Amino acid sequence: MTEQEGVVKYSLTYESADLMTAAMIQELNPWRKILFQLALIGQDPSRYGGLGFGNVSRRSGESNAFVVTGTQTGHLPDLDSSHYCLVTDCDTKNNHLLAKGSVKPSSEALTHAAFYQADTRINCVFHAHSPDIWSRAEELAILTTPEHIAYGTPEMAQEVSRLLKEGRFSKNKILIMKGHKDGVISFGANEEEAGASLIYALAKAYQ
Repeated sequence: MTEQEGVVKYSLTYESADLMTAAMIQELNPWRKILFQLALIGQDPSRYGGLGFGNVSRRSGESNAFVVTGTQTGHLPDLDSSHYCLVTDCDTKNNHLLAKGSVKPSSEALTHAAFYQADTRINCVFHAHSPDIWSRAEELAILTTPEHIAYGTPEMAQEVSRLLKEGRFSKNKILIMKGHKDGVISFGANEEEAGASLIYALAKAYQ
């Protein structure tokens, strides 16, 4: 069973604050633009009820805090620091986030948090939407989460944590969410690694 994109499921303690700077998104924001140009992030009246889709994040400092695109910014071709927020803490078991910024965090922020909490080597997470990759999971040998696990839930966070701790991503750093139509997540030590995994999968899907 797939679900509508863009619905926030976590509870949030949020502080409106003008704290984001260009330096905090200097490496992340160009990749967000690339994913938008590839239609892996965006907004389309014919998809997902017309809601925006896709988001990107990167770890902030040495903790599990991370910078992530704000909810429903998918329609914007270019973002600046006002379109990002800082998630300062996350309780994945109880589905609760603490965040600060000019916008509230993406609906998929809980899943991003699961990656950072499970592996300190992960510093960047991309959540994209690709019908081409999603429909060819078996052909592309990409790991999938069970169809009954919904996005943005403690169950999804637990599944991500399990797969990481079991070392299931030794060959490629990409995951398909079968319960989230067209939902694909790539990750890595930096933006280049996360981006390369996603674009390589897209190129293979086009074959």
